[in-house]
Amino acid sequence: MARRIVIVGNGSFSRGQARAIDNSDLVVRFNGCRSVGEGGLRTDIVSVCNTGRPAAAMIGEATWRNSPAVMSAAEIWCVREASKFAEIKPALAIQYPELGDFCDDYTESFASFATNTGKSFAVIPRRYHDLLDLELRGLMPGAYVVPSSGLITIAYVIGEVAAPGDQVLLAGFSHQGWDGHPFDAERGFVDRLIAQEQLRRL
Repeated sequence: MARRIVIVGNGSFSRGQARAIDNSDLVVRFNGCRSVGEGGLRTDIVSVCNTGRPAAAMIGEATWRNSPAVMSAAEIWCVREASKFAEIKPALAIQYPELGDFCDDYTESFASFATNTGKSFAVIPRRYHDLLDLELRGLMPGAYVVPSSGLITIAYVIGEVAAPGDQVLLAGFSHQGWDGHPFDAERGFVDRLIAQEQLRRL
């Protein structure tokens, strides 16, 4: 049976979206799940940034581990494969010396948390990161650090999670945030997926 899969970002929401999100078959949220509330309550999967300061802050804090969204989720996904970040670490150290802990890997900590709380666990394969690097560099002239967790998750859902006939929807994606992500190019890539009918905005 075809499913309605909603990937929920941490941006803004319009009236009525919360109900539409909660009535979906599968809801993916991110990191601290700031989308909960105006973006509905249902949370089936939490997709996390598993390196650097954001990862350390989440996995080290009981407030994250015990939050209603994280507790209700059946799965934890890590968006950053360790081998990819070990590979890019030397170049980042030269280009962005202020990001000294950016590649510190907390994958095993998230895996242990998932095991201890009875959740499924997955690391999104690095091929999605590699593919997005190729796509994004064709859409923007400047440098960036890495694609956002949101975009990597979108690519993974379309590539491996959604089955034929499933509908993949986005909500709460403003394509704004940390300047190390190429958000203008990411918006262009998402618009292309929408034009190809692989995705649509709620």
